[in-house]
Amino acid sequence: MEMTIAEKILSRKSGREEVNPGEVVRAEIDRAMANDITAPLTVEALREIGVDEVWDREKISIILDHQSPPTTIEAASDHAELRSFAERQGISNFYGNFEGVCHQLMVERGHALPGQLIVGADSHTCTYGALGAFSTGIGSTDMAAVFAEGELWFKVPETIRVKVEGELPEKTFPKDLILTIVGGIGADGAIYKAMEFTGSCVEGIEVPGRMTICNMGVEMGAKTAIVPPDGKTEDYLSGRTDRKYSTVSPDARANYEMEVTYDAGEIRPTLACPDSVDNVHPVEEFEGERIQQAFLGSCTNGRFEDLEIAADILEGEKIPDGVRMLVAPASREVYSRALEEGIIEKLVDAGATIEPPGCATCWGGHLGILAPGEVCISSSNRNFKGRMGSPEAGIYLASPATVASSALYGQITDPRDV
Repeated sequence: MEMTIAEKILSRKSGREEVNPGEVVRAEIDRAMANDITAPLTVEALREIGVDEVWDREKISIILDHQSPPTTIEAASDHAELRSFAERQGISNFYGNFEGVCHQLMVERGHALPGQLIVGADSHTCTYGALGAFSTGIGSTDMAAVFAEGELWFKVPETIRVKVEGELPEKTFPKDLILTIVGGIGADGAIYKAMEFTGSCVEGIEVPGRMTICNMGVEMGAKTAIVPPDGKTEDYLSGRTDRKYSTVSPDARANYEMEVTYDAGEIRPTLACPDSVDNVHPVEEFEGERIQQAFLGSCTNGRFEDLEIAADILEGEKIPDGVRMLVAPASREVYSRALEEGIIEKLVDAGATIEPPGCATCWGGHLGILAPGEVCISSSNRNFKGRMGSPEAGIYLASPATVASSALYGQITDPRDV
């Protein structure tokens, strides 16, 4: 039987020669991750079911990223409990000191590899599909079952193939591409589907850009989002892991529920407008809309390449009074490299505030809370009402170039005009 990447990985991990969409299988987990918001519930569930020892302490990662450093007594207490749990269980892959966003760390530190089945107690775990893994978000109590047994039930998803041919125009980026795709497929257009991103455009995008694309698969309801691994995947992983891995590619005659094709040359700088990720329009239609905050960061666009794009736009310029630009590098590695190469200096000189590596402003529970009536343009992945603070605030999602250009002028600005 000819199979998609998702079907191949689930068949291998469930010990079967083949699987079909709709079948339910019990599969072995390669890696599991929980963060400071979701892990406390997992630990509590383990306690309730009487599990004293996790299934494999080397395959579990716990990452403090959403509210780190803690800003409330409750958050500090959760962090203390998780440190104690990790120490008792001997979990060495514990990241709690100025380390960064969980999804960035899982990829950077070699905890996510091609062909693996990875679960995370966070919806944007689908990011690791950029390496050719089947990665998906699960709930905290499901994660307790994984911590206990190392296996989980899955329904085999149908697959949507998204083919993007050609090259993206100048000052147009993977974020513009995925926003366009989300707008076309819809916020509920891929519920419990696997998405395969292929075509010459995707093949030309480096792993950081592929992470941006796969990260937002869940914004269409997808169970997982995957880019077939290739030489760029191997180059990225070189030096990040010494563990062996087996790449998985789709069969030539694999059966897809739907196939859609995009011409990359037609993609323009794009916005997701309040209050839905699929409320997508060209940036030029909203030029001149005043903003009070610009956020550059998150598991979608907080990588070095994103900070570099913004710094190139802001170098030698000044962000106007009345606009606060917040920058959260996705990891310590990103922060350090940006320091070494002068990126942080350029951003600070322009008037940006640099936040600790982590989720920061993205989820509205740490730094950069919006007031009623304020407007933020963000490089993150969600713009739901109340996402970053007041439900009376508005959030636009855009590429790092559009975010930086808009911060520079205090209003939504097409980066092609800068």
